[in-house]
Amino acid sequence: MITPLVGASSATRKITELIKNVADTCLNVLITGETGVGKEVVVQNLHAESNRCTKKFVKLNCAALPETLLESELYGYEKGAFTGADKKRSGKFQTANKGVLFLDEIGDMPMALQSKILHVLQSGEFSPLGSDEEFKTDVWVIAATNHNLEESIANKTFREDLFYRLNIINIHIPPLRERKEDIPFLIEYYCDRYKSEYPQYQWRLPDSETLTRFCNYPWPGNVRQLQNCIKKQLVFNSWNKVFEDLPGEHLQTPPTPHEQGTRHLANNEFTRDRPDIISQFIDISTSSEKLFEDISLKKIKKMASDRVEKEIIAFIMGKVGWNRSHAAKILKISYKTLLYKMKEFEVEPPRKE
Repeated sequence: MITPLVGASSATRKITELIKNVADTCLNVLITGETGVGKEVVVQNLHAESNRCTKKFVKLNCAALPETLLESELYGYEKGAFTGADKKRSGKFQTANKGVLFLDEIGDMPMALQSKILHVLQSGEFSPLGSDEEFKTDVWVIAATNHNLEESIANKTFREDLFYRLNIINIHIPPLRERKEDIPFLIEYYCDRYKSEYPQYQWRLPDSETLTRFCNYPWPGNVRQLQNCIKKQLVFNSWNKVFEDLPGEHLQTPPTPHEQGTRHLANNEFTRDRPDIISQFIDISTSSEKLFEDISLKKIKKMASDRVEKEIIAFIMGKVGWNRSHAAKILKISYKTLLYKMKEFEVEPPRKE
């Protein structure tokens, strides 16, 4: 199951667009970001959007294996190449031929292996351990790291030439605390997902106060930590239990609507710095009672989704000269669906003067 990129932040939209632009180029991609931000999700979407989507997707965690095992995993080996090699085995470069090889935690790869990886990237050739024969490979290499590789280069722990070979396309994923607009969408997505994965548990979306607390929390573990919190809510059926167990002192005590109401939503960092996310869909200047009646995560998500769909359809229609058949093919929807959406969103060609 491929996890989609979920969210409404400018960073998420930019990454989504970048994936579409580079997916069919097969240029080496380096994905950077803190642990838990969703680097593998981006890799999966790159593979799914590419013309290699029907070919193999092979992952290797460069930090999970000692150097000797990592080398044999990458290149494979002949029978008798080393003690315990009782039969021939293919490596990841051979297994992923014509497909995608995802090198996770590339920043932890030992220096001795970095030069060998560089050789394969430059020549497209490799030799299994214990063999003098060279094999050709055609793999799209995507690497990811939570390290600052430029600092690693300065510290002589990462090869500069390998960095430039991998970093043809760079996709940086900001931490969740810097893209809080994504939090409501992520919560609903994972609630829906875990509802089907764990049907034995009850579940419910957070109310507006709980959502505000989520948005104020810095999420040091990023999206992975958020996922675990949602799973915990499923088990205990209590968002308060989730907050009790969250580390750190950054969580604010949730105010009651009568205590702070509008001021809390209008003045907290999430709303103040991003009025385009909240104020476009609800009137934050209204009374406390009316404000909390108007807030619905599903309703706001639907409004945001409709707005994005309308803008995309209008953009594509303009690009193809309002040729509906052509636009439907580009958008990968039926002609009938396109007509329905154009009518629903009131997408019309500009009037001629």
